[in-house]
Amino acid sequence: MLTRSLAIIAAIAALIGAVAFVATRSLREAAPAPAAQAAAPAKAAAPTASEAPETPGPAPLESLDPDAYTIKSILPIDGPLKMGDYHWDESAAPKTGTLVVTVDLAAQVLSVFRDGHEIGAAAILFGADAKPTPLGVYPITQKDADHVSNLYDAPMPYMLRLTNDGVAVHASEVAEGYMTHGCIGVPLPFAKKLFDVAKLGDKVIITRGETLSVGEPVKAI
Repeated sequence: MLTRSLAIIAAIAALIGAVAFVATRSLREAAPAPAAQAAAPAKAAAPTASEAPETPGPAPLESLDPDAYTIKSILPIDGPLKMGDYHWDESAAPKTGTLVVTVDLAAQVLSVFRDGHEIGAAAILFGADAKPTPLGVYPITQKDADHVSNLYDAPMPYMLRLTNDGVAVHASEVAEGYMTHGCIGVPLPFAKKLFDVAKLGDKVIITRGETLSVGEPVKAI
């Protein structure tokens, strides 16, 4: 039976000198993609949000409360998430607190945590090989509910920008055989819920297949 997997990362800044963070983990596996999908040409369902010439690297994490970056609970989801699936339930989480979005490209799952409690999870689209979704930690730098890409003239509802060259989380048709030009596509109803709770500066942590157990403390090196 497939286990569920999620992605989480966290970091603690050093008190004296150079202590770097590293913690990339996931708990839930998505349904495996059929072999034919890898061979089929990708459809450009969700291109990048915009439009600057250079791609910035991941943003450094400031000193953070490690308790907010420790997984305390996950949503009771039966079985793997399939394309188009999403879940949202804030009942086990505090009303306010640190919001962290984790993306596991290997599992094709995005999760939303508030103070360590998962409040949302969705199957995702992500970047094709020619325009991959970058790994790292990115703050949300812009919110636009009615964004239209000036590069592709394509609507990207509930856009949360991560990089200056157009990588963002936004609503998309999440279906088998589709990929993006680097963005992270989520189902429209889920995108609206995420847009409503996310703030500028909230972290989006993108990993590929790292694991962390519920209750595992944040690690730093």
